[in-house]
Amino acid sequence: MNEQSLREKEKVLALLQGISHNPQLTQRELSLSLGISLGKTNYLLKELVKKGFIKVVRFSKSSQRLKRIKYMLTPKGLQEKARLVYDFLKRKEAEYNQFKKLWEELKNSDYKEKVVR
Repeated sequence: MNEQSLREKEKVLALLQGISHNPQLTQRELSLSLGISLGKTNYLLKELVKKGFIKVVRFSKSSQRLKRIKYMLTPKGLQEKARLVYDFLKRKEAEYNQFKKLWEELKNSDYKEKVVR
């Protein structure tokens, strides 16, 4: 899996987490919290709706205000969020094991002697 698709998955995961923590966040608030453009946030939200991961609920507190939107995770969206979290943790575990192995190799090599000199 390439670096760009990993970053995309992490952005989708962050978006799903943001929505699950606060469904009333606006697209602008989501984009600011994720550090991505408003256009990309809009695009990702539309794709998540198409895939059935989230649904859009329109509501308004008063008749004089503009209609507001609430994003809700669907059961399918909750499953996807869990899958993305699992994948993320597996990648981080593999990175940790790689660093641990490298550390052990460095500790047991003559690298330590070269650095001390």
